[in-house]
Amino acid sequence: MTKSNSLHKLSVEGSANDECKEYLEDVIGQQLIPRLLNSQNYSEMMGSPEVSGASAQDLPEFSEFTDACRLGNSLRVNEIVDTFIAQGFTQERIFLNLITPAARHLGALWDKDLCSFTDVTCGLAIMHHVIYRLGYEFRDGPHVQGEKTNVMMCCAPGSMHFLGATIVGDLFRREGASVVIEVSPTEQELVRAVANEWFDVIGISVAIESQLLELKSLVQALKRNSGNPNVKVLLGGPIFMLVNATKEMFGADLIAQNAPEAVALLKSLAAK
Repeated sequence: MTKSNSLHKLSVEGSANDECKEYLEDVIGQQLIPRLLNSQNYSEMMGSPEVSGASAQDLPEFSEFTDACRLGNSLRVNEIVDTFIAQGFTQERIFLNLITPAARHLGALWDKDLCSFTDVTCGLAIMHHVIYRLGYEFRDGPHVQGEKTNVMMCCAPGSMHFLGATIVGDLFRREGASVVIEVSPTEQELVRAVANEWFDVIGISVAIESQLLELKSLVQALKRNSGNPNVKVLLGGPIFMLVNATKEMFGADLIAQNAPEAVALLKSLAAK
């Protein structure tokens, strides 16, 4: 490889990394943090005298907790949380003194390029799961039927790679849709996310062939439990470039093979 080609490769890789950071910051800054801060449980908890005057230090296990999250070791993550619960720690303390500093630590590692985009998305997803377990909901109020097209973007269970879903979600926003990026890692949590809200479209990103085995049951469960009885399910992701699949195979309404096609399909749904 020539020097100029090497420099071009480094430039392309640097640009891709910057794009990853930009979209990750969008997920954290515009989706997760505002939805967390506006959640009823969190607001009530932060307003209580016990918590607002708290001076407890970060739990020393937060570093181990962070590493377990970014490495996808959910068993160890839950063992750490279970230990604190058994010791009588309140949910508020676990949230404020374990999960919060762990998230800060993960962000610091990312800023210093000491962990990858995959590490961050994996850690983010597992922390999200723990917060659900502790009773905090990433919800800024349920979506209702209205003038805007409400979209939920998610990944098929078993995937921690949210970049594609986030990029498509951003394109949907530019078309005027209201978009939620749902990072729940299990079918049960995805079903819960749609049960009491109005989404016109649910977009599911599928990355690998093994996820296709349970995809039909996932689509059926989301439609059956959706707050919108006529919700449409849009499938996409790299796997549909590799396999010959039809929407009927999974009970979906549409399959998009790339981001522009997904936007065109969204427009066709909004026009109906």
